[in-house]
Amino acid sequence: MADYPTSFDKEDLLKCARGELFGPGNAQLPAPPMLMMDRITEISGDGGAHGKGHVLAEFDITPDLWFFDCHFPGNPIMPGCLGLDGLWQLTGFNLGWRGWQGRGYALGVGEVKLTGMVRPDRKMLTYRIDFTKAIQTRRLTMGVADGIVEADGEVIYQVKDMKVALSES
Repeated sequence: MADYPTSFDKEDLLKCARGELFGPGNAQLPAPPMLMMDRITEISGDGGAHGKGHVLAEFDITPDLWFFDCHFPGNPIMPGCLGLDGLWQLTGFNLGWRGWQGRGYALGVGEVKLTGMVRPDRKMLTYRIDFTKAIQTRRLTMGVADGIVEADGEVIYQVKDMKVALSES
């Protein structure tokens, strides 16, 4: 495990987006407005439901977020794909946090259930990610995880078997 803290504030996440946290050519978060979290409150390489690592993060919801104006006019809802992207972002962040090298990219997800919506009156999303596998070999660096997104404590998205890899090419 690399020697990084176990929680990160918004400025830390912006450093990651600029490529300053894990170093050039390594795991990097997207910059706003595609950065889908405001802070990481917990991260590990050996915690979580399966003892393979976990991430807990939060995203503050405000009525002026960019996607509410366009999705949908008169019926504002955060696109579900942005919540899924937030889960992928955090899964890749965990791989970089472990000190593993390479740029992150999503490989897929086994199952997605959307059971609620994020409207402008919500206050906070909580991301919960539990790794089921974390693999680093000569040829492959990959994390497989399950994730949940809660809106103000209510589970609204659930995913199984998210896959994120790191590649040095």
